[in-house]
Amino acid sequence: MTRRTLLSLPAALPLAAQDALARGKQIVDETLAALGGDRFRAVQDRVETGRAYTFYNSQVSGLSVAKFLTRYLVRPEPPPVAFFGVRERQILSKDGSYYYLFTENGSWEVTYRGAKPVDADTLLRYRESLLHNVLYILRMRLGEPGLVLESKGKDIFDNQPVENVDIVDADNRQTAVSFHMSTKLPVRQLWVRRDPRTRQRFEEVTLFNKFRDAGDGVQWPFHIRRERNGEKIFEMFADSVAINQGLGDENFTLPASVKILGAQAK
Repeated sequence: MTRRTLLSLPAALPLAAQDALARGKQIVDETLAALGGDRFRAVQDRVETGRAYTFYNSQVSGLSVAKFLTRYLVRPEPPPVAFFGVRERQILSKDGSYYYLFTENGSWEVTYRGAKPVDADTLLRYRESLLHNVLYILRMRLGEPGLVLESKGKDIFDNQPVENVDIVDADNRQTAVSFHMSTKLPVRQLWVRRDPRTRQRFEEVTLFNKFRDAGDGVQWPFHIRRERNGEKIFEMFADSVAINQGLGDENFTLPASVKILGAQAK
């Protein structure tokens, strides 16, 4: 059932639909509690370090020592639909000279040559991936107007018993998430996008594994794998994840000395 279907139903939803929505909310509430509850919702920033692999045709095409710095922004109340509420610095070199910087005001790829704007297609994929990310949804998007949580029943995924929930927002952005029935933690999410020019269909899958304490009882996956149309494209093995490190603005702004190589993508 999509959000459009729900909006087309009469005010008194059939009992089965009411049960699906109630169960969807219950599953998400249980997952939020397993992740740390209010402490998870109150995380201000996060530092992840480890090894990041990229793949092409299922073969390793790149390996880097990675350090991801993420800071959550203050969410307006009531929250707007599809709120973009993070700043992120993705460092992909040991000396820190190569990184991506994503903010609400601009996004850049930075090398020793200087900083060039992230192209529009890459920026769109980043933003859409963020809005579909179940961990971001649980931290920043719960309570958003029009956000629907619908249980899709029980299943087995990768020999694990799971319960599936479709998360649909007011823009009909849909994410299918599988939650482990015992741990209540997310194990898989899936969403579909289309190339804006060719209309080619891409099925984006993220797998979460090895949840560990990142501080103050907050759980975070230390192993994340992404697949596109059934082929592995990215894998991150974290050595450490730490929350609430007091990350300042200097981590999410370009140094004054960096040469700007092009106009900012819109």
